[in-house]
Amino acid sequence: MYEPTRQDIQEYEEKGYWISPKLIDDDRIARLRHAFDRVIKNDLDGDGSLYDGQYKVPDDPLVMRRVTNAWWVNREIRDMVLDPGLGRICAALMKVDRIRLWAEQTISKPGLGRDGKTHTGNIGWHQDAAYWHINSKRENMITAWIALQDTDLANGGMRTLVRSHKWGFIPDSDKFYDPNLSDQREFFEKKGLGPWIDEPCLLKAGQASFHHPFCFHGSGENRTTEPRLSVIGHYMPDGSAFTPSGKFQVFLRLLGPYPKAGQLFADPAFPLVPK
Repeated sequence: MYEPTRQDIQEYEEKGYWISPKLIDDDRIARLRHAFDRVIKNDLDGDGSLYDGQYKVPDDPLVMRRVTNAWWVNREIRDMVLDPGLGRICAALMKVDRIRLWAEQTISKPGLGRDGKTHTGNIGWHQDAAYWHINSKRENMITAWIALQDTDLANGGMRTLVRSHKWGFIPDSDKFYDPNLSDQREFFEKKGLGPWIDEPCLLKAGQASFHHPFCFHGSGENRTTEPRLSVIGHYMPDGSAFTPSGKFQVFLRLLGPYPKAGQLFADPAFPLVPK
């Protein structure tokens, strides 16, 4: 697919994120878009179902549509997030030999309705690590955000805070669902954090943004008439283990009814990405 250069890895380590060249061709992009349409229509591969229940499409077409772990019920999405080439890129950026899939998300951010209006569609400033508090190696996990169309600020593309990963983990950084990005900036700046460098992730269809679990990111509304669609893989080093945090975590149920501290995240719910 692509082999990151030393310069690519240095950029990831310095900025907290890195944007790849185009990784997937237009035919695969079209197949992934069709795959998402199938999932939200409950047209599922295999005889199973999503582990957290049947996905329900929001009645309001202007509401963000997100399916977590659609790879369980769609082969096209599974093949994408378990693609060996994608895995090698993540492993190189993380500086580990093997990685496992922590979770996958497929997200459609709606655009303008027929009346020219849209809900905010904002994703609040957050660190992914705030939601991965049961993982022993959350400081060295990674997110691959794959664009399924050209993506910029007009259609609600992601924005990152450059070098924010060097702030370390920040308490109360779980603001994904808070749409008021301006108030959040004031909230976090009061914590005495470093310079606030808000940089857009400008992606062509088929490119991906890879970001560090401590890198703050968010996004604004989609002001176009077409939804913004992405497939997102979250990855962890092989050997990651359960660390109790006392907080609710939906993925904890995948370890069984009585998970124990030190229990490894393993197949089949947390598969090893093929080399």
